[in-house]
Amino acid sequence: MQKNKLRQIKTDEITIALPDLKNAEQSKAIAISKWIMEWIDTDLANGKIKFQNLLPSKADFAFMLGVSIGTIQNALRFVEDAGYVESKQCIGTMIKDRKNTSNIRKLTSKREITIEKIKKYIKKNNLKTGTYLPSSRSIAKEIESSPNTTRLALENLCVEGILEHRFKNSNDCGWVVKKTDFSTEKNIDEQKTLVKKVETDLMDFITENLKIGSKLPPHEELAKKLNVSIKTIHDALKSLADEGIILPRRGRYGTSVIKMPYDKSLNIGIETSIFAKAKETAFYYYERTQNHIKRLISENYQIGDRLPSIMELSRQMDLSPNTIRKAFQNLGREGYLSFSRGRYGGTFVIDIPETDAQAFKWLAVNPKYAEVYKN
Repeated sequence: MQKNKLRQIKTDEITIALPDLKNAEQSKAIAISKWIMEWIDTDLANGKIKFQNLLPSKADFAFMLGVSIGTIQNALRFVEDAGYVESKQCIGTMIKDRKNTSNIRKLTSKREITIEKIKKYIKKNNLKTGTYLPSSRSIAKEIESSPNTTRLALENLCVEGILEHRFKNSNDCGWVVKKTDFSTEKNIDEQKTLVKKVETDLMDFITENLKIGSKLPPHEELAKKLNVSIKTIHDALKSLADEGIILPRRGRYGTSVIKMPYDKSLNIGIETSIFAKAKETAFYYYERTQNHIKRLISENYQIGDRLPSIMELSRQMDLSPNTIRKAFQNLGREGYLSFSRGRYGGTFVIDIPETDAQAFKWLAVNPKYAEVYKN
């Protein structure tokens, strides 16, 4: 599928009236998501748009509605969860035929698990219609979920009509039970996220096809083989690296197997330990900058917030703009940042990074030549 062969809808082609965001009783993201779904239903019915048409860009939506790109990002998540659209990497957000399911595996996400936990929380506490829930942070602590995932799950339940958010200017409280006649999944707590399932698939693939010292296929090839996105492969490989099964290395050496997945014995290749143990010395300079920006985001920003400009961060951190730019590009590829141009453009947070990730060694050594260091 090529983007230049698909029709992208322009904002001035939308036939229904814009939502009244100033007087909306819900959050802006929820009000916009309902408006987008109503627009898709209306214009599909009158033939103005078709399946596989691309939605206008997030920046165009943001400019038209007078909101941030982060708000549009959250609204489109709800629209995608409802089955109206499908995001395609490097292509855009496409109108989906809800009668046909996507070939890409999109199994249980953290947000979906959190949604079911909140439903069970409502049933367990026998909450009635009109009852106020505790703050999102209190609920997050109760169900053992992150505050950000819990807030997104609560907003998703508002889209489903199970809750409503009466304090539209507050993200933390004001959640009210709207209806209680909903069903819950019995074993949702035991379900694995898609990343965990793909992690298991990768372990099986390594066991059946590779050995210690073998190099893994490229991310694109693994994504195609396992029917998932490249981002999912990246996250699953990151988990395997944390477990000491694979070692990501820069350049043509790629990512190699250093321990068989189901092998309980300790058999670490010497090539993984001949360097200084200080993790920081194993990083490219911009990767150290990348980790610093990750900590900055996790401690000071929320999804939808705009980061300072490259030049501003360059002055604050006393680094070259090019170093900041490379770190931003990496964080964008990892799915933490999005970029847009124009009056409402900038660098926006679309996911909150974890800051305790393993520091990957970039200087690679072929295991065949590591033997010379034994003595």
